[in-house]
Amino acid sequence: MTKDVPGTLLLDPMVIEDPYPFYRRLRMQAPVWRVPDRDVFVVTSFAMVAEAAARVEDFSSNMRSLLYRDEEGLPTQLSFGDAGVDVLATADPPLHKTQRGVVFSELVTKRMAQLEPLIADLASRCIDSTVDRVAFDFMADIGNLVPITLVSRLIGFHNEDLDQLRRAAFDSTSLLGASLRLSELEGFVERVAEIEHWIAGQLSSAVAAPDDDVLGAIARGIRAESLSVQQGCVIVHTLLSAGGESTSSLLGNAVRLLAENQELQQELRSHPEQIPSFVEEALRLESPFRSFLRSVPEHTTLGGVEIPAHSTVLLFWAAANRDPAVFERPDEIVLGRAAPRRHVAFGRGIHHCVGAPLARLEARIVLDALLARTESIALDPASSPERVESLMVRRHEHLPIRVIPR
Repeated sequence: MTKDVPGTLLLDPMVIEDPYPFYRRLRMQAPVWRVPDRDVFVVTSFAMVAEAAARVEDFSSNMRSLLYRDEEGLPTQLSFGDAGVDVLATADPPLHKTQRGVVFSELVTKRMAQLEPLIADLASRCIDSTVDRVAFDFMADIGNLVPITLVSRLIGFHNEDLDQLRRAAFDSTSLLGASLRLSELEGFVERVAEIEHWIAGQLSSAVAAPDDDVLGAIARGIRAESLSVQQGCVIVHTLLSAGGESTSSLLGNAVRLLAENQELQQELRSHPEQIPSFVEEALRLESPFRSFLRSVPEHTTLGGVEIPAHSTVLLFWAAANRDPAVFERPDEIVLGRAAPRRHVAFGRGIHHCVGAPLARLEARIVLDALLARTESIALDPASSPERVESLMVRRHEHLPIRVIPR
């Protein structure tokens, strides 16, 4: 049956824009699908995604290649062997546990309570400055600005340029999106090197005088020799990219779902206590990270499919999150859903995103404030939404909306 599935569909722009019929087809016909003539495999069912995520020896998070779109429109590996640096999202046990221990408590426990008032203040200021204009680009004015400001504050950057940080965060995920041509991919690699040089300077200052923030926590890890300087730089870059990307994607996707459903808006305005449930449904329905790469050190199998050594496997969180074997009415928003956090929008297993609590907090506060300040939110008929073309992220480049202020 999989012979009837062309490999070019994976990177087809129309499929990337609306991937869910394609995901459904793969779940039914080939939940572990080999892209024809490539050592690239796509995993789409909840059961197979969960199994692969748990088999860390067989499906390594170590990044050994990137994917690019070749002249045939197929995803093709650009291998770089052991040249990568394995940190956090790309590290396997036991290294992953050591690195996560350096930043986890700092990121989630100590800083969260401090950030909530800042989130509320920032969200209010951004929304108050836009809603009276009636028509605006949600991403430019709120959806991108709030997350990058907060992740910069969380990490502890000094003298930062927020536009530069936002571009750097999105450049990093573009590298993993599989939709770039080879020449484009190489250009992004050069741009990523520039921000890592800037991060190295920030980290050098932190090592000299560690503060009570994430940079300081990593600096203390370097001083204690539990991290190298290079590992520290890549960890900071990873947190910047993941923190900026995940929440920007979540906010844009959630606001678009609201803009397309006036009845849902009114329900949430009348019952704001249901906003956290809506956030979980937005995460499930429009997962900020569609997929993530795994490398295969040795020949293995998954779901009865042979997977050769050195293959690239794409775990499609977004497809698993609409699997009818797990979720009743999988393509609908169900605010009273049992086990609302069963989805894998933030990954699964040891690589469950350490910033998930912050993303949820930001989304709840921003959506609460936006709904409270408006009578209605709708897509702007004069300008269409645009999404980033990527196999990795589900983010809006532009989301023009019109509101009726309260």
